[in-house]
Amino acid sequence: MGSVEAERLEARYAQARRLAAHVRNNTSDLAPAPMRNDVRVYTDPARHAAERQKLFRQTPIVACLSRELPGAGSYRLFDETGLPIVVVRGADGEVRAFLNICTHRGARLAREQEGSARLFTCWFHGWSFDTQGSLVGVPERERFQGCLEPSAHLIAVPAAERHGIVFVQASPGSQMDIDAHLGSFGDVLAGLDLGKCERVKTGQIPVNANWKYALDTYGEGYHFAALHKQTLAPYFRNDVTVYDRYGPHHRVGFASRDVEQWASKPESEWPVPGPAGIHYLFPNTIIFVGSVRPGFSYTTLFRHFPGEEVGETVTYKTIYAPSGVNSEEYRKEVEAAFDATAHVVATEDYVTAAEGWRNMVAMPEGSTVVYGRQELALQYQHMAIADAIGMPLPAVSA
Repeated sequence: MGSVEAERLEARYAQARRLAAHVRNNTSDLAPAPMRNDVRVYTDPARHAAERQKLFRQTPIVACLSRELPGAGSYRLFDETGLPIVVVRGADGEVRAFLNICTHRGARLAREQEGSARLFTCWFHGWSFDTQGSLVGVPERERFQGCLEPSAHLIAVPAAERHGIVFVQASPGSQMDIDAHLGSFGDVLAGLDLGKCERVKTGQIPVNANWKYALDTYGEGYHFAALHKQTLAPYFRNDVTVYDRYGPHHRVGFASRDVEQWASKPESEWPVPGPAGIHYLFPNTIIFVGSVRPGFSYTTLFRHFPGEEVGETVTYKTIYAPSGVNSEEYRKEVEAAFDATAHVVATEDYVTAAEGWRNMVAMPEGSTVVYGRQELALQYQHMAIADAIGMPLPAVSA
């Protein structure tokens, strides 16, 4: 085993030791105190507008995994932020992103969600652009003399590739420092081996709720016993959490029931731990390594995007085979895992989110919600979002 692999395995054992200790002692990672939050954080249109601009236009956002752009000319559309963008791997292997807009008359260039192309040719008048965004073909070019350089090339937006993830910052002319954004969380992401993941199934889960309300449910297991009686509670404890914070990002580990079977045994008798848990990649992405059933492990991306209205959210959910699909039987197994998780989210978490959102809108001014000490991920998550948009959380009375 190489030094990198050994370090990653030791990091997983370290997390397993913390979980085991909590299970043995009936303890958990906890915040110093509970925290109240004004419901306006979820309902205020001005705050929502600031989040859409600051977080979803001026912050690196996950567009896809690297393996979804497998070779030169591979492209994917990325419209989720509200800006039409095409992300493409060039002949040099580099990932780039451009506004999916022909600079002739503004028509859409790439029109399929994904594919492979040497050139992007506008179906309106036939202008063609290469994978580096350069204008290379213009019918009747001589009639545009003096108007084709330099503004005729595609409009670029920042893009970067790290740890098997493709990031885009949906603001033309902006600068993106992806390494500063990830900070020490980059080492955690590297340990997930996302570059090996093969996409199996993808879909969308809409919910009539603010995007942060939808996001909250991924940060705490406190609701397992009540909301997920038949789906998650039989397999996961709701009272044990391991939490690690990395700037605005975090990782949350929940104790599966099988931890109880080995927590008190010698470490030599423990199962070899793999990557696991909820990985929150600020501001909107959850990378879940695991399954709603014990003994199974898949990699799932949940990317949450706010609509124009404060109470509209779409979650883009994609499941991957961590080391690729090795058989048709395994593909069906991963597809079943997608369906099982989507069912839990859509019929339990998001039904509750929609009901709670409607209630928040009806609550009088000054009303608050409260996050317990066990909901520490939510506490830091909301503080990080407020800090990033420059709008402090409203002061609340005890």
